[in-house]
Amino acid sequence: MKHFTTEEWIDFVRQVAPGSKQHVMQQHLEKGCRRCQATVELWQKIYTTAMTEAAYQPPAENVRAAKAAFATAGWTAASQERRSTLEVLFDSFLQPVFAGARSAGTGMRQMLYRADPYQVDIQIETKPEGNRLVVTGQLLNVSRPDFGASNVHVTLSNRRGSVVHTATNQFGEFRGEVDFSGDLELSFPRPEEKPIVISLRNALERLPGGKS
Repeated sequence: MKHFTTEEWIDFVRQVAPGSKQHVMQQHLEKGCRRCQATVELWQKIYTTAMTEAAYQPPAENVRAAKAAFATAGWTAASQERRSTLEVLFDSFLQPVFAGARSAGTGMRQMLYRADPYQVDIQIETKPEGNRLVVTGQLLNVSRPDFGASNVHVTLSNRRGSVVHTATNQFGEFRGEVDFSGDLELSFPRPEEKPIVISLRNALERLPGGKS
């Protein structure tokens, strides 16, 4: 089954993909592709949140107070430091659980990070046996979207001695399986900077078999 890239699903959610392609992608979802459905649901939430944020106008007095606070605290230096760190843009485990959905499948977790120059989309789920984690993801070079993030070395670890090495394909996508210990760590290099490390210690307790 052919899967579409994250960029293509973003265009689908924003309804800017060509009509014929939009139709083909909709048919792909209707065939029951869980991976692509999860990606679409993620970007629909992000798109809805972005639209809501764009329409929000804070009170003028709050804006003046915030500007003054940033000015006295050295806003420019702080901003440069934040751009070099890992930023969580979305985590499905941090979203409210809707009424009537508490018994829905909790064996999957979706996350979106920003760590310049990359945007990192990660999905974690357990295999049916429950003793292996399947990690799929995609790196997008936001500074050069046309250049991609192919052939980037990715290391997965369960922090208990099980380590898996993989690499991104031409679309920046990667996949790996690691023994399930409850913890997970991903790392990959970053051009001329320290490697990016995403550590999820004790953060998978809501997955079947996870630790409390």
